[in-house]
Amino acid sequence: MKQTLRFVARATAGLASLALAHAAAAQAPARRPSPADTVRSTLSEVVVAASRVEESFLQSPVTVEKLNARALRLTPAPSFFDAIEHLKGVQVISPSLGFKVINARGFTNTTNVRFAQLVDGVDNQAPHIGGPIGNVLGPSDLDIRSVEVVPGTAAALYGLNAINGLANFQTRNPFSFQGLSVRQQTGLNHLRDPSVRTLGLGSSPENLYSETSLRYAQVLVPEKLAFKVNGTYLRAADWVANDQTDLFANGNATTGLLGADNPARDPVNSYGNESSDRSTLTLGGRQYVVARTGYDERDLVDYTIKSLKADAALHYRFRPGVELAYTYRVAGFDNVYQRSNRFRLQNYRLQQHALTLTTPVVQARAYATLENTGRSYNLRSMGENLDRSFRPDAAWNALYTTAWNAATAAGQTVAQAHTSARTAADAGRLQPGTPAYYQRLGELQNINNWDQGAALRVQADLLHAEAQVNLAEAWRRRGGALPANLDVLAGADHRTYVVVPDGNYFINPRPGQDPLRDNLTYAKTGGFVQAGGRLLADRLRLTATLRADKNDYFDLKFNPRFTAVFSLTQQQNFRLSYQSGYRFPSLFEGFSNVNSGQVKRIGGLRVMSDGVFENSYLRTSIDAFNTAVTAAINANTSAQPAAQKRQQAIAENQGRLLKNPYTYLRPEQIRSLEAGYKAALLPQGRLLLDVDFYYNSYRDFIAQVEAYVPIKAGGEPLGPADLNTVATTLNARAGQARYRLWTNSQSRVTNYGGSAGVRYEVGRGYLLGANTTYTRLRRTENGDGLEDGFNTPRWAYNLSVANENVVENFGFGLNYRHQDPYFSQTFLVVGTVPAYGTLDAQLSYHVVAAQVRLKLGASNVLNHYYTSYLGGPSVGGLYYLTLTYGL
Repeated sequence: MKQTLRFVARATAGLASLALAHAAAAQAPARRPSPADTVRSTLSEVVVAASRVEESFLQSPVTVEKLNARALRLTPAPSFFDAIEHLKGVQVISPSLGFKVINARGFTNTTNVRFAQLVDGVDNQAPHIGGPIGNVLGPSDLDIRSVEVVPGTAAALYGLNAINGLANFQTRNPFSFQGLSVRQQTGLNHLRDPSVRTLGLGSSPENLYSETSLRYAQVLVPEKLAFKVNGTYLRAADWVANDQTDLFANGNATTGLLGADNPARDPVNSYGNESSDRSTLTLGGRQYVVARTGYDERDLVDYTIKSLKADAALHYRFRPGVELAYTYRVAGFDNVYQRSNRFRLQNYRLQQHALTLTTPVVQARAYATLENTGRSYNLRSMGENLDRSFRPDAAWNALYTTAWNAATAAGQTVAQAHTSARTAADAGRLQPGTPAYYQRLGELQNINNWDQGAALRVQADLLHAEAQVNLAEAWRRRGGALPANLDVLAGADHRTYVVVPDGNYFINPRPGQDPLRDNLTYAKTGGFVQAGGRLLADRLRLTATLRADKNDYFDLKFNPRFTAVFSLTQQQNFRLSYQSGYRFPSLFEGFSNVNSGQVKRIGGLRVMSDGVFENSYLRTSIDAFNTAVTAAINANTSAQPAAQKRQQAIAENQGRLLKNPYTYLRPEQIRSLEAGYKAALLPQGRLLLDVDFYYNSYRDFIAQVEAYVPIKAGGEPLGPADLNTVATTLNARAGQARYRLWTNSQSRVTNYGGSAGVRYEVGRGYLLGANTTYTRLRRTENGDGLEDGFNTPRWAYNLSVANENVVENFGFGLNYRHQDPYFSQTFLVVGTVPAYGTLDAQLSYHVVAAQVRLKLGASNVLNHYYTSYLGGPSVGGLYYLTLTYGL
């Protein structure tokens, strides 16, 4: 620990010296600090995310949460992105220290394909994933100006699959924010972490957290030309996922083998022992399900996070209010990421070019995002193929059987014999920590076939262009007679995804001469018209929006939105809105073509999975069928031959098999009704109150189902004419083709909820805050359990108190967050996520003359380890010291 503290002290002292030297050397006098914001200044703020035009924060027609400059200074969270979790109505889960997922109002998963994330209006998703990877391509804390979050569907205006909401990060314009800024954050994590193997990690540099950011902006030609550059480097030790809960605890219950004696154990964060890695072995006249041994996640992944991101922007002003900006962003990072499986993203690269034109009448953007997954790999496939490259399944099963027979002949119990059999079959197995193990891990990392290796090799691009025109403003500027209380806005956009097929993760379903080189494209075109008017002496504002979107492979879809805001007074506003939204399948959901651990994962578009749905049986029914067959065989104590026992058990239970009732992908849809009230009460608006209620109806959830096709010896699908033949084939591992298919749930689901927030400035700079969120799944019609998991706590709340200047430029901030336990349903694991509460705290000091701010803080200061979702890492305390110069 002493070594760590010396490192922190040296880093902070060095950066402080640099900042003080720069301030002393500056020719111009030091910039005066900005006056502290107050609730009154907040009331005059505008937001743009709710209606795509600037409007009053108090009078927005839908719920909008905002983090302004003052809130960002007061937050005890390590970064602005972490502070989003403290907003009303927002849920954040943590697949990694460097990758957090924002969502709202239910149906959360580890890839926020239902929630859009924009930077100055530009989508910063990773194209093949269909959602952003945390903030790796987003702005730094030095360049962030404000954050706006719409916790509800925004698809009618944005058409970005934003059916659960969107966040827009607004950055600092170089004309308004000039000069050099530096930020150094140094910290510690993994203190007393029970998931870390190595003793004494708390005193090792391996648990140091360091993030260095630089920003420089300059006006080159006054009121004409300006630029800015940003750079951030992060290095840290990621949180560890080590849940050893057995996902197949009853796999051998009919034989009495439970707990540690279960030879088919499948711990959550151990890979290589999943369903496709099991065999049914007949031992001593009984049937046992036996899994390969597998490897823990912490043996398969380097938990070091490294992230280097930078951006540069050039802004040109033709005249006041008319500005053209070009922005380039680039990020390279190593991180852990999760979809249905966990991945190690390594040498992963994202780039983005964006051109934006802003005028009082027209806003237009064109941007391209380029993605390269580098040397990333799938942890499940890595565990499976480490085992299989040491010894194939057939050879391993043969050794296991021989050793089990020998052990029982020697008088061992059944449980002891299974342990002895595994030891014998695993003799010579690659062991973590040995050179041979790491050599083989590196080799598998480069094999781009998940039946044999683990590589994730994807190159994908996103090309997007959009424009919106304020028709009412344009008409007025041309001298047209248009009522002042009428607003008309129209916009259009086009997006194309381009994927270079790698032959494993993606293929082109309609190839030309070379199927491995012909790029796969997937496009969407859409547009909207919005008209609004103000009535009753501007007290009533009505808006109607209609959006239309046409995606490849789908018919034209329409999304309407109707909003009303009634202002009882200028400070008290009631709002009501109705809107619908569609989510079209992402690239991965529509076009994936992955051999994943002897289960082929394929996209749900007919062009990818033609014939599979019609000829397959649900894996859940096959598992139930095979479990019943095994139980019947083990319960049969007659002298019948083993083959006859098996056929009899198959005939008795074949009725359990269910044909796949699902079919090809359709867009996912939501209809949403929302009401709210926002008011600034008490003298000077010191009490800000915001309440909202919503009711959502969903249909056609895009989710996954596993289904197996019984096949003949030649590989042709086996028809259902002879159910006994089908049943016999599905009971034999070799007689089936296994698929994981993207499809739509048959459930029709409604959920409802609301949130309430209050912020009170009590005087002398003290700011008190509290908010609570209630979210509930109400009803599932035709509930097939396939919907993509509600995965949301019923109750969550935040309590905060802060003051930027308690005495002589010293300040503090505290935030406590609590959420209820909730039922989690993902493809990886199903169960209950325990309740947890975390306390974040910070102390700050502003050295005004030197333009330096110091912040000593911690997230989860009490270091109570928790998981935000099942299968994810265990999150502890992060303790940091931040020095910022120039803001």
